[in-house]
Amino acid sequence: MRLTSAIRAPRRAPLLQVAKSAIATVAAWLIAGWLIQGPPPVFAAIAALLVVQPSLNQSFAKAIERSVGVIVGVAIASGLGMVFGDATWVVLVAIIVALVVAWTARVTAGTANQVAISAVLVLALGATTPDYAVDRILETIIGAIIGMVVHIVMVPPVAVTPAHEAVDRVGEELARSLERLADALTAQQTRPQIEELMLTVRLLRPMVADADEAIATARDSLSLNPRARRYRRELDEIEQLLARFGPVVTQTIGMTRAVYDHYDASLATEPAVLAIADQLRRAAHDIRLDLRRAPRSGDAQPTATTTIPALTAPLQLTAPSATNWIVVGSLMEDLRRIHDQAQRGESVTGRR
Repeated sequence: MRLTSAIRAPRRAPLLQVAKSAIATVAAWLIAGWLIQGPPPVFAAIAALLVVQPSLNQSFAKAIERSVGVIVGVAIASGLGMVFGDATWVVLVAIIVALVVAWTARVTAGTANQVAISAVLVLALGATTPDYAVDRILETIIGAIIGMVVHIVMVPPVAVTPAHEAVDRVGEELARSLERLADALTAQQTRPQIEELMLTVRLLRPMVADADEAIATARDSLSLNPRARRYRRELDEIEQLLARFGPVVTQTIGMTRAVYDHYDASLATEPAVLAIADQLRRAAHDIRLDLRRAPRSGDAQPTATTTIPALTAPLQLTAPSATNWIVVGSLMEDLRRIHDQAQRGESVTGRR
């Protein structure tokens, strides 16, 4: 593993996120310093910085985590400081006690770390009186509130568009996989070409996983978000669209696998195979049609296609040769499932 991969993210955080963190931190420092006289408002600044997360739901959770951690950590540090004084070894004892208390209470890892860090900061700053402890708790709460307010005022992000784009990518790649399979059935292929076809179609699985993750992120971005109502229906529909694509992905991989396992050059001359290839292209058309029907608020658009469903014509087959009956039968079974789902409105043709 490269050293840079451990410290660098795949992509930069939005500049708006950086601006919100900076504004929240500065505002918390100034406001807490004005309201609570005494040492620099370090706790308020840290709380505001940690609270500003990518989504409001995460920010609220971080605010609770930070506040609880500080309250417990300050209480532990103040208690130990008043009993044992400000000796250096007390800091080490405070860390151990904080971690044990957090472990006993079965709190999250973030809260446990916050308990220990708060205890260390209180003792390091050299004040363990009850008034000091109360001030640091109030300071933390002020910082957390300011972080939430800044996050709300400065347009809470909505991650529906990236989710929509991820589902569009799945649908487009699924349509292309069906078309590539149709092309492979109607023209003679070399073994390396068939192997490439199999390797390429397998990429659909991680794409579906990425789309699932993008939808989960979008769902989280709508939690506690005042703009959620505008986007919730759109997110529900693209989630349903991905769910409809799921079985077709499985069937497409299965059909490609059948061709990979039983390929023969004579497939390109089988009338039944030519008819199946035509149906695969129709299915690809209808997948793109589903993409066009999905509501969208972003700028990304799927590949253009006509608006008339194509997977509707009955399929007339002649008996395949003895050499190819296994692959033809396998293709027909998977194609039947795609067609049945389309007729039920559960797969590629979407809303009726």
